[in-house]
Amino acid sequence: MNDQPKESRFTVLLALAANLGIAIAKIIAAVVTGSVAMAAEAAHSIADTFNELLLLAALRRSGRPADRRHPLGYGKERYFWSLLVAVAIFGMGALFAFVQGIQALIGHTRAESDPIVGYIVLAVAFLLESLSWRQAMRQVRADARHHELELFAYIRRTDEPTSVSVLLEDSAALVGLLLAFAGLGLHHLTGVAAYDGIASILIGVVLSAVALLLGRINRNLLIGNQADPRLVRGVKELLAAAPEIEWVVDIITLTMGTDQILVCARLDFRDDLTAGQVERTCVRLTQALREGWQEIDEVFLEPVPRDDPVLRERVIARYGRVTPQPGATPEGDEPGAFTQ
Repeated sequence: MNDQPKESRFTVLLALAANLGIAIAKIIAAVVTGSVAMAAEAAHSIADTFNELLLLAALRRSGRPADRRHPLGYGKERYFWSLLVAVAIFGMGALFAFVQGIQALIGHTRAESDPIVGYIVLAVAFLLESLSWRQAMRQVRADARHHELELFAYIRRTDEPTSVSVLLEDSAALVGLLLAFAGLGLHHLTGVAAYDGIASILIGVVLSAVALLLGRINRNLLIGNQADPRLVRGVKELLAAAPEIEWVVDIITLTMGTDQILVCARLDFRDDLTAGQVERTCVRLTQALREGWQEIDEVFLEPVPRDDPVLRERVIARYGRVTPQPGATPEGDEPGAFTQ
């Protein structure tokens, strides 16, 4: 997707503008009304504004080209900064909401004044957040269609956490606004401050859930995810179909950044090939892999004997089992023949 970086940047900038305006309005409303739920929402919007700056840094720094110190590029920087977003959501938003809610429940809060200002700010904030949410949802759905995945499957598997981060932030913001409206309204109607405190605690719960989800997505990407299983199967089938290859011994794929996949394959070449033929085959297969999958960035092909016992043990230790070569007959599944 050639336009993905520009689209992601626009999504983040739109969210930044919306959250900055909303944060200022919520702070004023929290001071005027004295609502702890509104204060929690103000902290939430401040955290979101800070988060958009982190996401912009992620987009800029992860796009730098590879150099001598980082020969595989800077793609994983996007996951580092996105992980900080998850930490900021929890630390700056959720914890503040919990503290405000608990203080309201134990009576450590000032009396709430006329909540009309709060209602107006919440309505305007909901409108602005909806615009940002719509843009983020549009991009995430487009990316999911591009990868031929259902929306939730794409969110779980994505290697592009920027737009997903904005979508989850905005979704949490919309839910938080509804909770703040309920808390403010019930406090206004009944005079019971506990409703405001409960709303603030529930906002903290929502933010904590989003922070944990984002943290899990980025943790897996930082540790090193395997590429999409469909890509792995396709790579294996392409290599196994080459007439020079007798066996695909092992395949390792690693997500190095957004649409940046590293492929390492150990291949058992025919014994009658010369060294020059093996070299030319490796060049041809590398080119075929890159043409077949644009996200494949680096390819390393290693000639190995499939009956090597040390290599066999390493593969079994990694995958826990020996599986037959695609298309092989049971008779061909000899003890030393293995693949991912």
